[in-house]
Amino acid sequence: MNSARDYATGTPRDYAPRTLRERNPVLLIHGLTDTIAVYGKMTAYLSAMGWSVHSFNLIPNNGDCPLDLLAKQVADYVAKTFDPKQAIDIIGFSMGGIVARYYIQRLGGIDRVQRFISISAPNNGTFTGYLSWRSGCVQMRTDSEFLRDLNRDAAMLGRLNFTVIWTPYDLMIVPAKSSQMPVGKEVIVPARLHSWMLADEGTLKAVAAALSEPVLVASC
Repeated sequence: MNSARDYATGTPRDYAPRTLRERNPVLLIHGLTDTIAVYGKMTAYLSAMGWSVHSFNLIPNNGDCPLDLLAKQVADYVAKTFDPKQAIDIIGFSMGGIVARYYIQRLGGIDRVQRFISISAPNNGTFTGYLSWRSGCVQMRTDSEFLRDLNRDAAMLGRLNFTVIWTPYDLMIVPAKSSQMPVGKEVIVPARLHSWMLADEGTLKAVAAALSEPVLVASC
C-alpha cells in the first residue's frame, strides 16, 4: 500500500508546475441528498487554478435509487460529455465516492479515469445506513453484499492515482475509519463535520496536490 497518512499541508504554489494540456477534466460526484452546489467552493478553487471542472446532479439523490444505477448515470454523462479518447479525473464525496467506484470498477471507468479522489466515502459501509430502508442506503450499510462485492477486487484501484481523504471526526460515516482503503494514498483532514470536508482548506490543498501528481504508468 502506498500510504501517506498525514494532514494536508503546503499551498498551491508548492505544487509541481503543470501545463493546462497536462490536466485532465475533473468530474465531481456529489453525495446523498446533495446537489452540485455542495462543490461550490471546490469548483471555484480548482477552476481558478486552471482545471476544467464538470458536475451534474444524480437523480434521485435521496437513496431511492440503487447506487449501481446512479453509476450508470455517471457512465452516460462521461460518454456524452468527453471525447472517447479523453482521460478524466474523478472526485467522489460520500455516497458519490461509492458511485464513482462502481463506475470505475464495474462500468469500464478503469479505462478512462487516471486519478480518483474519494472524500469521506463509506468504502466499508456505515452504521447510519441502517437508518433507512431505501435501496441506496441499504447498499451503504456495513458489510452489505454490494460493498463486499465491490471490495473483492478493490485492488484494481491501484492501477490509478487513487487518493482517499477522510476525517476521524466523521459522524455520518460510522465508524469514520470505514473510509480507509487497503490501496492508494491516504490523507487525513481533521474537519469536525462530514459536511465540512469539501470546503476545508486541507481538503482543497490535498485535492489539488492529488490532481497534480504525474499519472502512474503500469510496468511491463
